[in-house]
Amino acid sequence: MVLEDYSIDSLFGLKGKTALITGGSSGLGKTMARGLLQNGVKVYISSRNKKKCDQALSELKEYGDCVAICGDVTNSDHRKNLVNKLVDSEGDGLSILINNAGTNWGAKLEDYPDEGFEKVIDTNLNAVFSLTRDLVSLLKKAGTVSDPARVINIGSIDGLQVPVVQRVPTFAYSASKAALHHLTRVFAVDLANKNITVNAIAPGFFESKMTDHVLAQYKKDIEADSPLNRIGKPEEIIGVVIYLASKAGAYTNGSVIPVDGGSSISKGAKPWMS
Repeated sequence: MVLEDYSIDSLFGLKGKTALITGGSSGLGKTMARGLLQNGVKVYISSRNKKKCDQALSELKEYGDCVAICGDVTNSDHRKNLVNKLVDSEGDGLSILINNAGTNWGAKLEDYPDEGFEKVIDTNLNAVFSLTRDLVSLLKKAGTVSDPARVINIGSIDGLQVPVVQRVPTFAYSASKAALHHLTRVFAVDLANKNITVNAIAPGFFESKMTDHVLAQYKKDIEADSPLNRIGKPEEIIGVVIYLASKAGAYTNGSVIPVDGGSSISKGAKPWMS
């Protein structure tokens, strides 16, 4: 009788895998990079800002094998360069793609510019579609029936419900993340026969450059909006990424996983909403 191995190492081990994290030079991207590196994954980070990319690389190298490739995922030439460098370095395949690069724009409806809306949609949605499409062949090489390659899209609870806590309208951001969640499902169906799974994480509030201003202004309100009465911790994102990228998550496909302390299901009248 063969005994199944349900040990932590067997279920969640990631050694030998390779990953690309877009927007990996700061915020949740850098956090996820550190978490994967500490678990034996070779990690490529990309960022449009070379200075930040180089600085992040100098910090992340102490945790494992990390490579930085500067480039703007909304730029087709930059994406082509990124893909070509990955093909040259990882011709046997890419195990994990984390589409994390994102941006936001907040303004009242009457002041919301077309260019702001277009910038957010281009970064948060269009670039995810294009980069994933361009990396399918490399992901397919790494995937098997028992251990598929993984695409993990970083969505948002703002794509699950209308954000009110920060009190600054973010029309394009919410729309882009809702669309990204559904694109995740469409990709999941289309790519499954290539041994590639596609899932999304919908984070609530975590400390990052994107949330610095909002947390400085409304942290108490944000905490009050969560049943756990707090914002997220780095390990709580890393843990979900590890699950989705590991043997334990191999049968999870087309899911959008909120990591928000329950904020997305606890909407109700709050004193600060009146």
